[in-house]
Amino acid sequence: MNQPVRILIFEDNSTLRESLTNLLALTGEYIVLASYPDCSNVEELVHELNPEVILMDIDMPGISGIEAVGKIRRFNQQVQIIMLTVFDDNTHVFDAMYAGANGYLLKKYISDKLIHAIQEVLQGGAPMSPSIARLIISSLQQPVVAAKNYQLTNREKEILQLLSNGNSFKMIASELTISLDTVRTHIKHIYDKLHVRSQIEAVSKAITEKLVK
Repeated sequence: MNQPVRILIFEDNSTLRESLTNLLALTGEYIVLASYPDCSNVEELVHELNPEVILMDIDMPGISGIEAVGKIRRFNQQVQIIMLTVFDDNTHVFDAMYAGANGYLLKKYISDKLIHAIQEVLQGGAPMSPSIARLIISSLQQPVVAAKNYQLTNREKEILQLLSNGNSFKMIASELTISLDTVRTHIKHIYDKLHVRSQIEAVSKAITEKLVK
């Protein structure tokens, strides 16, 4: 018999938190490890509880859900994160995706769509409410804007390209015949110039803004 899928919930609405826990418990296929009204200890909790799926509200007191996703992605790329929100505007959607969210579900669809969304994300999909999917398709159909000038050096562009191709820092050092410390220094400068804080954000921005091929 399969082990139940381990889920962690961050949602500041106590009624919704309880509803989500009950909804998941009824299936018998999921176990809610814990649920919290804020993300103040998000890194420690994810380290300690090791969930397979996180349901993350965007608008919470203190640290927002988007900031929390960024914190999680700095040390955990495996956990699947679904944003639960009332927002379906451009900024929130893309900020959540750039931070490393795997799916995006509007709260009005939770009772009907949540279980399917969790199944989909565990199978490698990216579940989204219909209006969110339309928003993303619409943005992809916009004319490509010329890449902003972030004043990256040729070497930084080279490293950003290798990073976007999935190379590790060590592989980049080997490819360019430079030290690991030199790679780290270049990558710090890239992060500073692109105004990002992580590898995922840098690569997302590079691809979205056509800074790499």
